Amino acid sequence: MRSLPVVVRGQRLSILCLGAHSDDIEIGAGGTILHMIAEGALLDIHWCVLSGSGNRATEAHASALDFLAGASSKQIEIAEFEDSYFPSQSRELKVWLNELRERVSPDVIFTHARSDAHQDHREVNQLTTNVFRDHLVLEYEIPKWDGDLMQHNVYVPLATAVMQRKIELLMKHFGSQRSKDWFDEETFSSLARLRGMECRSPSRFAEAFTTRKLTLEIG
Repeated sequence: MRSLPVVVRGQRLSILCLGAHSDDIEIGAGGTILHMIAEGALLDIHWCVLSGSGNRATEAHASALDFLAGASSKQIEIAEFEDSYFPSQSRELKVWLNELRERVSPDVIFTHARSDAHQDHREVNQLTTNVFRDHLVLEYEIPKWDGDLMQHNVYVPLATAVMQRKIELLMKHFGSQRSKDWFDEETFSSLARLRGMECRSPSRFAEAFTTRKLTLEIG
């Protein structure tokens, strides 16, 4: 397990973002990515969406480009695993992630939460922690009808401007999702406000994560 990086201006940091669907990374960790870039961290980001084809792939790629504007380097990969059937594709997904591990060695990995009610999200989480065993993994949350939100142990306070930019980009890029009654500005801002309250964020907004293992290096 790697030690927790302290993100400061001018620091180079390698990040792997994993999402089952085209809007997952943006919803779960988009504000944190925007915040680190705005603070001047030198981010090398590998952004992987595991199910995306047609219009959804187009949305995913355009969104990633906007969220990663200002990163030192970026690699965007969009795979075509079948949406909603990740558990039955577990072997193929693990092979794909094993090959990815040969190409990237991130300081931090953002992935889905272990307790997420969506079967695709849970599968990605289980395979992330199975394949990447010597990395700092931060599990992000996705609000949904299932009502599976949980208590977290890592928080990233977000400036108001960063939170507004996150919501602006979500609404700009994911037209295919705006028909869903949970996909709106109020959902995203309300959840961030709640997490901001929990960590006493000066701006009142935050994103929350869960880490299962963390090594502190002292001295």
